[in-house]
Amino acid sequence: MTDDVIVSRQGAVGRLRLNRPKAIHALTTAMCDTMSQALLRWRDDHEVQAVVIDHAEGRGFCAGGDVVMLAKSGADDGSQAREFFFAEYRLNHLLFTYPKPTIALMDGITMGGGVGISLPCTHRIATENTRLAMPETGIGLFPDVGGGWYLSRLPGRVGQFMALTGARLDGAECHYLGLATNYVQQSSLAALVERILAGPDRIGGALGSASATPPEPKIAANLAPITRTFAADTLEQIEAALEADGSPWAKAELATIRIKSPLSCKVSLRLLAQGAGRASFADEMRAEYALAGNVVRTHDFGEGVRALLIDKDNEPQWDPATPEAVTEAMLDELFAPLAAGGEWTPFPETQE
Repeated sequence: MTDDVIVSRQGAVGRLRLNRPKAIHALTTAMCDTMSQALLRWRDDHEVQAVVIDHAEGRGFCAGGDVVMLAKSGADDGSQAREFFFAEYRLNHLLFTYPKPTIALMDGITMGGGVGISLPCTHRIATENTRLAMPETGIGLFPDVGGGWYLSRLPGRVGQFMALTGARLDGAECHYLGLATNYVQQSSLAALVERILAGPDRIGGALGSASATPPEPKIAANLAPITRTFAADTLEQIEAALEADGSPWAKAELATIRIKSPLSCKVSLRLLAQGAGRASFADEMRAEYALAGNVVRTHDFGEGVRALLIDKDNEPQWDPATPEAVTEAMLDELFAPLAAGGEWTPFPETQE
């Protein structure tokens, strides 16, 4: 148990409130374990009808995971990083397979690990403050927590676009793309939660009453160029397509991609290509666990965390420095499966 998650039971509703405001509620291993144990307990409690996940004080829903710890572990033997990923992915899978309604209030920053605990939920509430992103290529990582599953199933090539650029989507865009099931004004969230607590058997009605009409999603105008320029599965071809397009939008996105880790960008594209064909979410978690344990030990991950989060000079020195220098052999090594006995496994009680 940890004070970084407030676990409570209010009537027939279980509540999980992230409570690490100084880190925008970024997840730790202990937080993942605490949430999982509560969810397992409530799953088998017939008096609990639904679960609400949100944050307590402070801004943002969840900014991700404790990447500084992950980088320090990667520079050592990687054991703490693997422990974190094992616990986090078990939580992600538990939510994905949960038999009761789960409601995530994605108010504010929802990135990385925050995406991992919100997208599996049956009801995903975006607001005018929502900023959802998978920005991992900027720190030498990749969109994990099921990113290979979720992003590869978005319309057109929006998933590849998000993975490579780290684009931040607002609440209206999340609703438009199906990442959120409902759009609710932040001022209406408290009343919505009260209605859910009062009638967890009538969640649909509560959400219907609270939901508002979202603004026009900005990404809608860019769906066609995203689908066209991000059509390839190789980074070099995507960069060439953006360069050939030549529009201000394409130039801006190309400039964004070129400050990301080339290795991470290529890892992300391969992950999404493989994720599109996975048979189950558990298979996705197994693959991402093996990959994550390798990627946190790369030069680029340590360098990305240093440049963006520790020294904050925003000048990472990627190695390899160009897409062309990232070979298929390098990717094969990172994607190598784990030896028998070292694989990720879901909670024994959960289904695929």
